[in-house]
Amino acid sequence: MFTRRNILMTGGAAALSGGVGVVGAARGPGLAKARAPWKQVGESFGDPRLDALAYAILAPNPHNRQPWQFDLVGEDRIDIYVDLDRRLPHTDPYDRQITIGFGCMMELLRIAAAEKGYTVTESPFPDGDAYPRLNGNRIAQVQFTQAADTPKDPLFANILERRSTKEPFDTDQPVSEATLADVIAGGQGALEIGGTLDTDKRQRIIDLAWQGFQIELATDVTRRESVDLMRIGNRAVVENPDGIDMGGIPMGLFKMTWIVTHEGLDTPGSTAYNEGLKMYEPIIHSAQGFVWIKADANTRLSQLQAGRAWVRMNLAAQQAGVCVHPLSQILQEFPEMAEPYEAIRDELNVGPDGVIHMLGRIGYTKFPSASPRWPLESKLISS
Repeated sequence: MFTRRNILMTGGAAALSGGVGVVGAARGPGLAKARAPWKQVGESFGDPRLDALAYAILAPNPHNRQPWQFDLVGEDRIDIYVDLDRRLPHTDPYDRQITIGFGCMMELLRIAAAEKGYTVTESPFPDGDAYPRLNGNRIAQVQFTQAADTPKDPLFANILERRSTKEPFDTDQPVSEATLADVIAGGQGALEIGGTLDTDKRQRIIDLAWQGFQIELATDVTRRESVDLMRIGNRAVVENPDGIDMGGIPMGLFKMTWIVTHEGLDTPGSTAYNEGLKMYEPIIHSAQGFVWIKADANTRLSQLQAGRAWVRMNLAAQQAGVCVHPLSQILQEFPEMAEPYEAIRDELNVGPDGVIHMLGRIGYTKFPSASPRWPLESKLISS
């Protein structure tokens, strides 16, 4: 919800000038450890499954919860499970977004395996696709087979550069129709992938997305779910390299001096709360266009398919030098979001049984640093 730039603009800079000793105390550890998994890919772990998983765990996922667990079975199989404690019960009450994150991860797994000459055969939800929420059943069973003629995916080269850019876009640099078409084409798959640069339609979606953000922030349980996952300062990010990254030296100082606290962020009307609104408004309103993924039915399989398409669109965007940022608030299925949820469905012509799985803004700005990740070994289990 916040950026270091925004906090500095709201008066934190005065505290930052208070003395080198305080700044040094606030520094804590650097963020290299939290980003180490991005550096470890490409090394051989002595098992092609681990080599592919090193890329797969870099996938985008809701609130960066990284909810996946992997069981290596025999010499050539991976059983994929969900860590039930890493779901988002308030903003994602039916685990739809969490499942989409698994689709993103599984597509990167397939792409990375192909790069090493392996095909993967996937069996989604072999134990049943639990509703209304996920349970302990396997998300997928994945079989690795070595095949010299396995076609490589040209999007592989963009995995390490992929980012979700949570900054205002450059309103003086429009996105071309050709670039939008390239991003949409990257999605592939059986779902309906679309987008728009039309000025009027873009503004209508902006208005709805802004309404959705305000509702999520104003609703106590959904706001608190996000605030609880904010890692304020480098030490918090290194100790828990998931959730919402608020690392950096200034943030460590602001946490020490009580300028930024979880309590303040969770208090409507507080300076921190109001600055969150001010910060996010230009992010949403600077959208130069939108992309989306729709399905005819909201099934677990379509959720996985949406994740596959979404991460491919991200990779295609990175290849084209354009930024994509998901705006998932308006697609969330908690009661307070009902009105804008139906309005965006009408705007994008979704049928009575259909669903919008993903909506994202598109535009140009500087790409951020890589998001923190738990190391691969922390995600391995033994059944």
